[in-house]
Amino acid sequence: MAEAHPDIESILLSEEEIKEIVARMGKEITRDYADKNPLVIAVLRGAVVFMADVMRAITCPMSVDFMAVSSYADGVKSSGVVRIVKDLDTKIEGRNVLIVEDILDSGLTLSYLMRMLQSRNPASIEIAAFVVKDIEGKKPAVEPRYVGAHVPNAFVVGYGLDYAERYRNLPYLGILKPSVYE
Repeated sequence: MAEAHPDIESILLSEEEIKEIVARMGKEITRDYADKNPLVIAVLRGAVVFMADVMRAITCPMSVDFMAVSSYADGVKSSGVVRIVKDLDTKIEGRNVLIVEDILDSGLTLSYLMRMLQSRNPASIEIAAFVVKDIEGKKPAVEPRYVGAHVPNAFVVGYGLDYAERYRNLPYLGILKPSVYE
């Protein structure tokens, strides 16, 4: 197991646990999309690491594309205002779309994104979330079809998730020490 970065309070998901999650999700997605040639969309930048791994675990024909959205005004809390920074290059009308997301907390950004994409008339839209943050008393605004793991309501980084563009390259998912971002 990788030794924790000094800014990490604790490791939530080890590199090995992440590999198991990705393999399981790849099998589920392959089973459900075997004859549908899905368009798998990663929401940049956080989902790029998960996307790279999960697309290699999907064994049916598929296409990929990327979107970038911005909703974190101060880098810690979602502002609620979603801005499309990079739109899709692929037309999705009539396509089966699978949005690959790194983390789902409130789900407000993803809810907005799904409504926007729905207006483009895809055959279907589903979500594969690497982790879903469990926030007491709150359900996310959207329900992912595929969930890697549930994590506590803490500031998590690693495996693509960042704070101020740092920690994305950690091979595990960990809780960031509050002293780093307070």
